Amino acid sequence: MTGIIVKAGQVRDISSNEGNLLANFQLRLKQGKLLIGKFLDLSRDDRDFGFVEVIPSSDSWDNAWLSKYIIGTGINLIQVAPELGEQSLKQLANICRDSEAQVLLKLPRANDLPHREKPISWLIKRGLDWLAALVILMLLSPMMMILAVIIAMTSKGSIFFYQWRVGERGRLFQIIKFRTMISDAEQLHHAVMNGQTGLHKCEDDPRITSVGRWMRKYSLDELPQLFNVLRGEMSLVGPRPWALYDALRISGNGKRRLNALPGVTGAWQVSARSTMLDLDDVTLCDLNYLRNWSIWADLKILLMTIPKVLVGFGAH
Repeated sequence: MTGIIVKAGQVRDISSNEGNLLANFQLRLKQGKLLIGKFLDLSRDDRDFGFVEVIPSSDSWDNAWLSKYIIGTGINLIQVAPELGEQSLKQLANICRDSEAQVLLKLPRANDLPHREKPISWLIKRGLDWLAALVILMLLSPMMMILAVIIAMTSKGSIFFYQWRVGERGRLFQIIKFRTMISDAEQLHHAVMNGQTGLHKCEDDPRITSVGRWMRKYSLDELPQLFNVLRGEMSLVGPRPWALYDALRISGNGKRRLNALPGVTGAWQVSARSTMLDLDDVTLCDLNYLRNWSIWADLKILLMTIPKVLVGFGAH
């Protein structure tokens, strides 16, 4: 695999074994091609950086080469444009996970988010998030162990389900849930959701197991996300962390919503959930929540979540 270094107006070809020369370059997407290098400063304009253009020989790149390249150049933070596409983003995220590097989507700036507008209140929220998640996990751990046993005994596959989601500032992370579908459900996703323009949620999804359908009704599959909260990837309350197939279809300035720290529950979940599947409407709901955020608003959403879960509101 070869690439081109572009810096200070100079262009020269390089071979992959010269990857150590690329340590101070940024990764981004330019004219539909993958650009790889070391991420330096989110706050500066892309034009301040040179870049490395890596053109794969096919629709996908060599996983082993790219993993070795990332490790060899010390890259630990990578930014890509959403136009790279769902499958390529998943592939890149998997490679970077194994290389201990992180992937961020390039998004419109969002300077009006709560952590910027109300920094002290936000710090209090994050402390309460961690403490509450720890306490809830301790209290519900016996139930979670029972659920894990039931899943293992009733269907083949892993107890947990991991999926790439878009987190704070567009950072990709793997959400943790109890598995409620057959083991190869991800491979069948687009066939099941074929032609669906809104959020990819299906009431009669054939991939869901009988136990999984019951768990989804009462949101029991969501409990392992408390580990995501402890890891700082999620909050108890916030916009839902969309999977890539939904996040990449958000249009225009609505992508600002993807900068926010996602939550286990949120305004959309308690007010509409599966009764509102239009992407633009859900995005507007989330942006209104962020615009009017307060600790008390989060507490109200948490209190509203309890009865919604007990009656299985909007769940499927």
